Amino acid sequence: MGLLGNTIRGQIVLKTSPVLQRLHFRQCLHTERSADDTPDSDESELSHLLTRYSQQPPRPLTLKKLLSFGSPLSQDSLLESAEYVLAEIPRRLVGRVRALEALPFIVTTNPFLSRCLRAYRSSFEALARHPPVIDLEGNWEFTKRLEGLVADHANDIPTMAKGFQECAKYISSSDISSFLDQAIRTRIGVRLVAEQHIALSRALRDSPLKQLHDVGVVDTTCSPVQMAKVCSKFVTDLCEATLGASPSLVIEGDLQATFAYVPVHLEFALTELLKNAFRATVEHHQKLHGSSSTKPLPPVIITIASSSGLTTRTPFLSLRIRDQGGGVSPANLPFIFSYAFTTSGRNEDSGEAGDESGGGPYAAQAIGGSAAVGGDDGNLFGEIAGKGLQTGMGTLSGLGYGLPLAKLYATYFGGDLQLVSLYNHGTDVFLKFRCLQQGDVSVIS
Repeated sequence: MGLLGNTIRGQIVLKTSPVLQRLHFRQCLHTERSADDTPDSDESELSHLLTRYSQQPPRPLTLKKLLSFGSPLSQDSLLESAEYVLAEIPRRLVGRVRALEALPFIVTTNPFLSRCLRAYRSSFEALARHPPVIDLEGNWEFTKRLEGLVADHANDIPTMAKGFQECAKYISSSDISSFLDQAIRTRIGVRLVAEQHIALSRALRDSPLKQLHDVGVVDTTCSPVQMAKVCSKFVTDLCEATLGASPSLVIEGDLQATFAYVPVHLEFALTELLKNAFRATVEHHQKLHGSSSTKPLPPVIITIASSSGLTTRTPFLSLRIRDQGGGVSPANLPFIFSYAFTTSGRNEDSGEAGDESGGGPYAAQAIGGSAAVGGDDGNLFGEIAGKGLQTGMGTLSGLGYGLPLAKLYATYFGGDLQLVSLYNHGTDVFLKFRCLQQGDVSVIS
């Protein structure tokens, strides 16, 4: 090896970090393979790529690995993050492609589900064929493309929901639940990896001369009080616009508590649960006292507790959301965590809500409503990319995916969600969130 470094296939590689040398070598190989591609070979190449990646199961994703790229953040760590994204996300996307392809043929022909399949295949191909990222300029172009792919999949879950709703007679509810559980968990993992890299890229581009630590999608001082206030403001406006009234929110307990968490996961779970509680409270109050009653609505109460007393950093943080919305009927209680059980638009007094097609207010929250399917409004899953609540959450009730999705988000990092109903009085929902420690080697996806 001379002063300039190694020679690879006639090209000189300057002496630099091992990361850059490895990535430059991969880019050389990618360039040579790309020169052989022709339009006629695209479809066969895609089929080959899908087969090859199908034989490479995703590597376990741990918090330690995810957060290591930003502690500290440097050019080398950012390029390693890009390498990780290009290696891992296609492995996860190919699983979704194969799962959709394995559905009964009549189900895969549904326009909503076939749209999801095309989107997954397209995104897989874009990442599987993407050249290695070897410098910051290339990384920024890759980051912008990654942001575009995230946006392209913003409405995947509403689209799937509509598709399965139309195909319910061709596939069992247990198969739908199993498919959606895996699809959503995969989605959360993919978005964590993608959005972590996007956040790191933005941070290094905006502050290239600073020593950056603990950068990314995890907020090390996430405040449940502030998040509850943000979510309740939105839900209050939504409830008043939909039902003409809304209860007040009382927050009590450890008001100073903070913990390390992904804010948008907490935001999603709180918003869905508050939508449930607010709607149930208003409807139960109107049922008891009439819609024109001047009697004040009972408040919804959030109680915050940390596992080790009044500290600012705790290994676990627990919340209780309590309402006086009448609770859940015993007939509907078994279905509250099932996908697509909803009483939206039904009249409980008529008895229609008591059959197996309804789960009461606690199974009736939408993920953007049917208006979100194929449109830009109601984009709930723009969350980590910084859109959050500003994109709108659609209607107060609809497809019935809110509560099971909230449970998936709450339990994703090893937390818990439990619901206790006092029928004809109200409901308590207990949430337990695990603090996301820097060195945690637990597998999260």
